[in-house]
Amino acid sequence: MLAASGCGSTGAEHAGKEVDVSVRDFHIKAPKHVPTGDVSFEVYNRGPDHHELIVIRDDGKKLPLRGDALTVDEDGLGPAVAGGLEPQPPGEHLVSMRLKKGRYWLICNMSGHYLGGMDRDLEVR
Repeated sequence: MLAASGCGSTGAEHAGKEVDVSVRDFHIKAPKHVPTGDVSFEVYNRGPDHHELIVIRDDGKKLPLRGDALTVDEDGLGPAVAGGLEPQPPGEHLVSMRLKKGRYWLICNMSGHYLGGMDRDLEVR
């Protein structure tokens, strides 16, 4: 079962490159490179918790943390957030977005997950 959530396009609108992403506690597995344009991330949450996938354009600065010091301040990132999948239970989920050439971060921003290692760099070329 695929479910579209979060920012970006729904699954019905994706026509570009499909990218497999696997998430589980404190780990994200994804390709290192994807082509520019429309990208659909097929996210398989291996659990055991809910996870999310946020795609952030890397501007060379450290990601800002919220006051809780456990999560990234997504609101403070503005247009650097390319899209994302809101927290989802274990299973398969789909989120699509258009990516420009550059470097990005894939993160899970559930409390403590990013700081615990749930991040992955991605080059769009």
